[in-house]
Amino acid sequence: MSDELKEKETSDSNQEVSGAKGFYRTVKTYVLRAGRMTAAQQRDYAELSQRWCIPYEDKQLNLVDVFGNANPVIIEIGFGMGAATIEIAEKNPDINYLGIEVHTPGVGRVLGEIKNRGLKNLFVIEHDALDVLENMIGDNCISGFHVFFPDPWPKKKHHKRRMMQRPRTDLFTRKLAGGGYIYFVTDWEPYAEFALEELSLTEGLENKYEGYAQPQPWRPQTKFERKGLNADRKINEIFFVKK
Repeated sequence: MSDELKEKETSDSNQEVSGAKGFYRTVKTYVLRAGRMTAAQQRDYAELSQRWCIPYEDKQLNLVDVFGNANPVIIEIGFGMGAATIEIAEKNPDINYLGIEVHTPGVGRVLGEIKNRGLKNLFVIEHDALDVLENMIGDNCISGFHVFFPDPWPKKKHHKRRMMQRPRTDLFTRKLAGGGYIYFVTDWEPYAEFALEELSLTEGLENKYEGYAQPQPWRPQTKFERKGLNADRKINEIFFVKK
């Protein structure tokens, strides 16, 4: 996946530091992907973002007000072009979904699908997921996190950018309600091994399985998954639950 990404230059110091709210950091876990929006994505983004995109604010969301109900809320981090996101939300109308993505063409596509399918249970935030979790999401209120095929950051010098590692996993755990889950899938085996160890060492979590998880039948196959399978890479799934 990383060869499809174009790294955004930054003047950040590449050091993680503890800030006033305990999770300020300058290392980015993502890069902005190159790629132009189609005319349809541009139209949908322009016409629908005010309705279905939640602006980033340094202010905690009231999720009941956002969705108009108290149904469970699942957050997907880095949904890409959103095919799996849309399918899961459509098949589970009694669960609310909040997708976080920085790739604008993907946001535009998801917004168009929300309109076309008449979905009421999916909203999008176009911003850095860690900022969103730290500043907009309350503690002990999320029923699950989906992180499907994130950038594996294969080079050792970039491992600090991986999403699924402490203290980031501590942040996820803090946001989860009791019994909530983290569901992580990757086709990059070294990242799977790394993430399994990091999650195993995260206080408050327990592995639902012995080692890697069984494939969850409700998760649709993604584009990255098909590419991984075509390249003979193993799909590794990890499923941890908050105690």
